Amino acid sequence: MPYNWTSDDITDATSTRELHLWPHQSLPPEGYVRFLAVTAVLITVPLFPLLGSFVLWGVLPFLLLALFGMKWALDRSRRDRQILEVLTIGPDEARLERTDLRGGHQSWECNRYWTTVQIHPNEGPVPNYVTLRGGGREVEIGAFLSEDERKALYDDLQTALHR
Repeated sequence: MPYNWTSDDITDATSTRELHLWPHQSLPPEGYVRFLAVTAVLITVPLFPLLGSFVLWGVLPFLLLALFGMKWALDRSRRDRQILEVLTIGPDEARLERTDLRGGHQSWECNRYWTTVQIHPNEGPVPNYVTLRGGGREVEIGAFLSEDERKALYDDLQTALHR
């Protein structure tokens, strides 16, 4: 799952635990380069019979557009990986910090005993939308996770906050 706890010990009420959440990262940097190279080679193979004809110049812009469209989509996916949410649950305080794509920083904190975790099965921008409520605010957590991962996150947060 694209989240992990700093420790698995949920019985110690005096320890501080951190939860790190990030979007899926299915393509490492080496895979990015290899995928674009293989795609470029496979796109040029059908062009060999067209070498020396005017048809090549009619087909070439569309193939280049497809290649650069693929590169743009992969670059967008790589940028989305820069999102990081860190939930720190201490003995008396819960704190959520989010770093977004442009390096912006958002934070929320609340007394841990007043913090509640809620799941909204149908309401919200995504199914099984998970929020933390406390300190007069309600904030989302893990909206970029899949539906099943948000359910598991909800159960983990319930356990961690009510130990």
